[in-house]
Amino acid sequence: MRAHERLLHYVSFGTQSDHTSETVPSTASQKVLGEALVKEMKEMGIQDAFMDDMGYVYGTIPATAGKEDKPVIGFIAHMDTAEDASGDNIKAKIVEYQGGDVLLNEEKQIYLTEKEYPDLKKYVGQHLMVTDGTTLLGADDKAGIAEILTMAECLLNDSTIEHGTIKIGFTPDEEVGHGADHFDVAGFGADFAYTVDGGELGELEYENFNAGAAKVVVHGLSIHTGSAKNAMVNASLLAMEYHNMLPVEQNPRYTEGYEGFFHLNSINGRVEEAELSYIIRDHDAVKYEQKKQVMQDIADYLNKKYGEGTFELTITESYRNMKEKIEPHMHLIDNAREAFRQCGVEAVSIPIRGGTDGARLSYMGLPCPNLSTGGHNFHGRFEYIPVESMDKMTETLVNIAKIYAL
Repeated sequence: MRAHERLLHYVSFGTQSDHTSETVPSTASQKVLGEALVKEMKEMGIQDAFMDDMGYVYGTIPATAGKEDKPVIGFIAHMDTAEDASGDNIKAKIVEYQGGDVLLNEEKQIYLTEKEYPDLKKYVGQHLMVTDGTTLLGADDKAGIAEILTMAECLLNDSTIEHGTIKIGFTPDEEVGHGADHFDVAGFGADFAYTVDGGELGELEYENFNAGAAKVVVHGLSIHTGSAKNAMVNASLLAMEYHNMLPVEQNPRYTEGYEGFFHLNSINGRVEEAELSYIIRDHDAVKYEQKKQVMQDIADYLNKKYGEGTFELTITESYRNMKEKIEPHMHLIDNAREAFRQCGVEAVSIPIRGGTDGARLSYMGLPCPNLSTGGHNFHGRFEYIPVESMDKMTETLVNIAKIYAL
């Protein structure tokens, strides 16, 4: 079975995670996919495949004879999809791309256009998996799962491919920042690993943002508008004042590359209470700490203006830049680059303007850079992935397994 065929099946499972949930995993639907993956893994010959109580799926491909002493390499992807667009009732299809715009939905006249997404021009003559323009596709990261299991099937069915022990792990809740929370690094048993959770074919990532989440709760006082003069404290207006004091140029709309940002993720408010939810990002650790201090300074200033306790700021850490944990093990990057080269792809190392489970896992003792899946426009209704890129990624994963067996 080819990777895209698996992906077509996996996207039929709605597995959006939920940042407001306090359960693990955050949505029960992720376990439904997890159970299906365990069944599939066992059927292909991964005898120890299982899902734990937290919704994490694990399995092992034993080393070929004589390769038991080679490094144990893991491949990891996540099962959940983002909350940014609907992930239910996905209507995926494959179109042969001949250039120009792609009609996704005739009834609603939704097009995937070259003007808005110029990378399409790279794929003339290839086959694109798309949606009907009303949901995301879920290639982030079900494409990673599909490519890993297609690699696994290849290794299990072809006795001429020599490889060391291969570990497979699928995580829940990566999209809400909890993918590595309960990952059993010791039980996983890999010396090194790769997440397969990137974008365009050839991406090879070992630098990512330092990341945190910030919540600002604003307390107000509701008074009847007829007698509100000098008495009402409108929490929603104060929340707007807080946000407007953040540096406008450090908004994700205006940043790229290594530039960090403050991102207002959500705002809810009434007169009595308002809440702002942010994510904070920067590749540079010093600048990241400065951003956190900026948010604290604004809260302190406004508390002096409106009264202590009016603004409550809580900042929680999400993940750190994995670079310092990968640099002592640059064979991970060199070998991945060679694996891409062997299937005709020039790897490109770029900083991740986001994070992966690999960032957290690297700090948990499992050095874990990130590989592409081949997809584009993740988290949105115009997400797509070329079938041919998925085939190349599967071949790249097989090549990595072979290289570590040398």
